[in-house]
Amino acid sequence: MKRYEELAELVAADIRSGQRLPGSRLPSIRTLTAQHGISPSTAFQAYYRLEEKGLVRARQRSGYFVTSAVALPAVPATLAAPAPAKVAAKVDISALVFTVLGAAQQRDIVPLGSALASPELFPLRRLAKSLTAGTRQAQPWESVQHLPQGSASLRQQIAQRYLALGMAQPADELVVTSGALEALNLCLSAVAQPGDLIAVESPGFYASLQALERLKMKALEIPAHPQHGMDLDALEQALKRHPVKACWCMTSFQNPTGASLSAERKQRLVALLAARQIPLIEDDVYGELYFGPQAPLPAKAYDQHGLVMHCSSFSKTLAPGYRVGWVAPGRFGERITQLKLMTTLGASLPAQAALSDYLQHGGYDKHLRRLRHTLESQQASLVAAIARYFPANIQLSQPGGGYFLWVEFAPGFDTLALHQQALAQGISIAPGPMFSARQSFSNCIRLNYGHPWDARMEAAMATLGTLAKNL
Repeated sequence: MKRYEELAELVAADIRSGQRLPGSRLPSIRTLTAQHGISPSTAFQAYYRLEEKGLVRARQRSGYFVTSAVALPAVPATLAAPAPAKVAAKVDISALVFTVLGAAQQRDIVPLGSALASPELFPLRRLAKSLTAGTRQAQPWESVQHLPQGSASLRQQIAQRYLALGMAQPADELVVTSGALEALNLCLSAVAQPGDLIAVESPGFYASLQALERLKMKALEIPAHPQHGMDLDALEQALKRHPVKACWCMTSFQNPTGASLSAERKQRLVALLAARQIPLIEDDVYGELYFGPQAPLPAKAYDQHGLVMHCSSFSKTLAPGYRVGWVAPGRFGERITQLKLMTTLGASLPAQAALSDYLQHGGYDKHLRRLRHTLESQQASLVAAIARYFPANIQLSQPGGGYFLWVEFAPGFDTLALHQQALAQGISIAPGPMFSARQSFSNCIRLNYGHPWDARMEAAMATLGTLAKNL
């Protein structure tokens, strides 16, 4: 073997044995040359070799890091999609959701079941400066001028982000909302009435099910594969059999599985619904938290008929407590604006001013790059811990973005019992039944890797693995 091949094999052995954990930084080229008495060229060749094997990844101006792929042989991501639902379901899951989320909000609980990322990941001090600057510059008339659509300056900043994706989205068509959840609820109310049938993913975002429950609508659950997203063949068959009024879909890094529709599948989804003039409510709050080199395009990019209502927010990427989201409403803009006036009138103007200032001067894209790297590293640590501590017969998703992954235990496993036992040990998880109108997926859990990995998280995973094995 050549010298660089020998060195590559030494590092690879450390990675495979667990001495170098997924997400950890490898020695710099300078350190490697000093330790092994080799030339920089040889050190680079060794790392190139490891890159070819998929064991390390280079990050611009940061060095080389161990990838998360090494954990895959121990925990294969081969989950199957659930069977299609034959009838619509009345939704009644709020009691379970409130119980689980209430526990996850306690600071002394390890937040593996949390719906949020750690506040430590966001530039809150820098945002505070933008809040001061933005409100100082605000004109008195602005407090009423931009109701209900929202700050013209912020809408212009959001429109520029669409343009960076290659999408022309006029700023004057956007509606700023109190978080993405309000945007999604406004969209639902704009296109459907009580008793109407709404196609949703299964497993799917519990807040979509709660919205249907509150508005007395019915859920038609369409199976969602943990890697590929909504089963479009099943959706097509469902549309032939049922009078679906709208489809609510999280197209990238879905909550709870982390699944994403490919560009081709997003295009097919839009075309499938457009052929029947059915609106698509696109929940895209995690779209900018991708781990690859390029942002995924939303389904809205393929909309030619104004039927896609694209909803997103800054809550998952920048400022959770500011509660600022938006909708690109397509042909439903006037109705959504009217509903906004009839309900909350307008989003917080100081929060909008702060975000507008930050987007212009705060380095949002730099923050996003750092956040993506952190989340990818934390996902790798969680996957490695699952491989170390969980039963051997589990399966899981390993998303390319966001901060959730989906774990499937053997059939018959009771994750509600695991939830109760884990909570008694100070650990929260999100059991599968809270992600289905029928409270299915009793053998599945959602885990959150949006919190810094430390000894407390490692110990919690070890305890959770022991509980799971005993169950």
